[in-house]
Amino acid sequence: MIPLAWALRAAGHDVLVMGQPDIQRTAHSAGLNSVSVGAPYHGNDSVLPYLPPGVRPLQALGRNNREVLPGAAKVYATHARYMIHAYLEVARGWRPDLVVGEQFDYTSLMIGGALGVPAVHHRWGVDPLTGPARPIAAIFLDGLCRRLGMDGLPEPHAVLDPCPPALQAPDAAPGTPIRFVPFNGAGARPDWVTERPAARRVCVTLGRQTLVTNGLPLLRHVIEAFDGLRDGGGADVEAVVTVDSRFRDQVGAVPPAVRLVDPTPLNLFLHTCDAVVHHGGCGSAMTATAAGLPQLVLPQLLDQFTVGDALADAGAGIGLDTAAAQDDPEQVRAAVTALLTDEAHRSAAGRLADAVRDMPSPARVASDLEQLVATGQSPAGAPALAAAS
Repeated sequence: MIPLAWALRAAGHDVLVMGQPDIQRTAHSAGLNSVSVGAPYHGNDSVLPYLPPGVRPLQALGRNNREVLPGAAKVYATHARYMIHAYLEVARGWRPDLVVGEQFDYTSLMIGGALGVPAVHHRWGVDPLTGPARPIAAIFLDGLCRRLGMDGLPEPHAVLDPCPPALQAPDAAPGTPIRFVPFNGAGARPDWVTERPAARRVCVTLGRQTLVTNGLPLLRHVIEAFDGLRDGGGADVEAVVTVDSRFRDQVGAVPPAVRLVDPTPLNLFLHTCDAVVHHGGCGSAMTATAAGLPQLVLPQLLDQFTVGDALADAGAGIGLDTAAAQDDPEQVRAAVTALLTDEAHRSAAGRLADAVRDMPSPARVASDLEQLVATGQSPAGAPALAAAS
């Protein structure tokens, strides 16, 4: 959402990021003004209590998209019930003309409904979740919405969709295209970016939550897969593995071809990589897609499985979606080798990157949002604000 916020600011509009303390650092690192509301979210409280010691979500739940969706929808709806009054107090004082929220932020729809202004949702990327979740949330929030003067949970005026159509979940409702522009945090480019000890380089990033949810053994198995790895032509392969400093000592010794680095904005070094290994989070997947890189996906829960499936179906990736496969260094090694040697994967990844570049820029969408605010309806003939169904 940050590139859209930049585009709105560049067009001369005031932008205020409203959220809990968790997001303040990100907003400020992006140069955006913010207001902190409520207490920290502690999102892992909805996951960790269900995991036995040393067991990660995939091992505990398996492929769980549909099975746990009702519970996941209620988590976000419960969040909205707790936060809406504090958010509304700030919003009524600031009086926005437009509200933009991420795909599960039901408070944004309620704020728009209560203030009588357009509210727009912004998808993360591949989205198998919001369609099935919305009816559950609508039931859960119906009474609260009516007490706030609405006829139930409002629909978004538009759903901004950064995912290329060829990658989007088949049952996702049509959305408004917006080009994915990577923002992976602010930081300085490390010196190692230009150092190439091997002919091929692979980025390994499991996000910020996988290790927290008992994923250290998985990371060790992935690292082991790079021990002595060479591509199909016999070229050495280097793995650049992002690891938060608090877990660094627990990783243990690594092979010579593995470089452990602090979490670094991916867009600072993916142009030096030949493939990406990640957990299926939309941030990692969309950044690698925009970079035109083939991807190995090791999903752990919810939409991450669909991300892996979508990349595999598009020919741009491989998914290992069982704990047995992910924990087998030989299977991981074989998958990485395939991504590095099969030209079909690279060609498919290039086509997806081209599709990303062909989507309307955040600046174009910001202009269309201006017309939405001014007229209350989508611009005539402009696909960028097709109403969500």
